Amino acid sequence: MSKPRVLYITGWMRSGSTLLGNVLNELPGVLHVGELHYLWRNGVLKEGTNTQCGCGRDLTECDLWSSVLYANGTAEPAAAQRMAVQQQRFLRTRHTRARLADWTKGGRSSRAVDEATGRTAAIYGLLAQNGAERLIVDGSKYPGEAAALLGRDDLDVRILHMVRDPRPTAFSYKRAKDYIDPRTPAESSAFWTAFNVASELLGRAAPDRYLRVRHEDLCANPREVVAEVMRFAGLDGDSPVDADGTVTLSENHTVTGNPDRLSQGKTSIRSDERWRTRLTKQEITAASVPALPLLARYGYRLLPIK
Repeated sequence: MSKPRVLYITGWMRSGSTLLGNVLNELPGVLHVGELHYLWRNGVLKEGTNTQCGCGRDLTECDLWSSVLYANGTAEPAAAQRMAVQQQRFLRTRHTRARLADWTKGGRSSRAVDEATGRTAAIYGLLAQNGAERLIVDGSKYPGEAAALLGRDDLDVRILHMVRDPRPTAFSYKRAKDYIDPRTPAESSAFWTAFNVASELLGRAAPDRYLRVRHEDLCANPREVVAEVMRFAGLDGDSPVDADGTVTLSENHTVTGNPDRLSQGKTSIRSDERWRTRLTKQEITAASVPALPLLARYGYRLLPIK
């Protein structure tokens, strides 16, 4: 039996990962699962901010997730609680270097790390038998978790690092969005820098399994960028995006993620430029300063003119 193939999306939030995942979900044999990292906390323990599947049903009532959760004991509260603790202790962004060292420097991961990633790998295996025969798209965006999963020999993991200009990202975070709380521009960009630096470490450790894509390029040339991601993920066939940048989205089974994951129907992929007039100069500066080390690297202006 072949290894489950996983496209793990990393980078900071509000980068377009939910939309891209849902676009790929339109391909046969591809399943976008949203932020699988939260399956245990949100789906089983009901301690997170959202317990709804992308199909609109509660995760434990969704046909797909109820069958997966009960197939290997994942739905047991004790197992879910153990997983949530292990994620917190070993698989956060701050743990990226340590998890890479587990397999890049001749090290050995701990039993707790093996157990946690083993649970995730088991879920991937079940999904590969239930609609994800070609690819699982996991938008969890935890570089530490991605680092640990890269070291497993029972998975074919590829890393998609999505980047968006920190100023429109900060603008997006100014507004609360259903169950997602707002952040200040400075706070958003501080996280932006930390998550992107950690994601860069993945690319250095496994350059042949790493691809970086800018949100702006996805919006400017959606059909071409989606085709590039498909090639990287080992998918043949035509891009589901039309020549005019539109795609028709159907039902999905995403775990948590941007509330826009619930949207269906014809969708235009385009850039949101409202930040240029709705962010003050002070807010633009506040969002720019924490991101200075990476702006030029990603092709963004230091202080964009409004």
